[in-house]
Amino acid sequence: MQSNGDKTEFFLNVSHIKCRIAMAKAAFNKKRTVFTSTLDLELRKKLVKCYVWSIALYGAETWTLRAVDQKHLESFEMWCWRRMEKISWTDHVRNEEVLLRVKEQRNIQHEIRKRKANWIGHILRRNCLLQRVTEGKIQGGGIEVTGRQGRRRRKLLNDLKERR
Repeated sequence: MQSNGDKTEFFLNVSHIKCRIAMAKAAFNKKRTVFTSTLDLELRKKLVKCYVWSIALYGAETWTLRAVDQKHLESFEMWCWRRMEKISWTDHVRNEEVLLRVKEQRNIQHEIRKRKANWIGHILRRNCLLQRVTEGKIQGGGIEVTGRQGRRRRKLLNDLKERR
């Protein structure tokens, strides 16, 4: 049986990605005039990636993404491009068409993978406690976790290997 603290921690982890996306959308809406102005397309794309994506992807190095989380991130990316080009969802413009208009590909998943690889490389080069924990060289002592339901949690190194 899980205690209330464990349930709260689980729900905080689940909604963390949604919270980061909401913060990034709020930042986008604050500076909407910059992103939808008559500036050059390349400059607007760089502004979105620098100003909005940095808010959304803060701490993404430590995320283990589920399929649902990946969908949320991809839809956020398309939301940014649609807002930047002033394309309403009622216009029935396909995502591929939006990507052609902004001359982009889906990059947010690639950016997360790149950040994870850089962070793991940084951690594994150091000789510290976090390195030993990440590699699984420390044995769990007194904490017994029994009766946890569902699928096993995905480990950070396994997640990185799988996505390579």
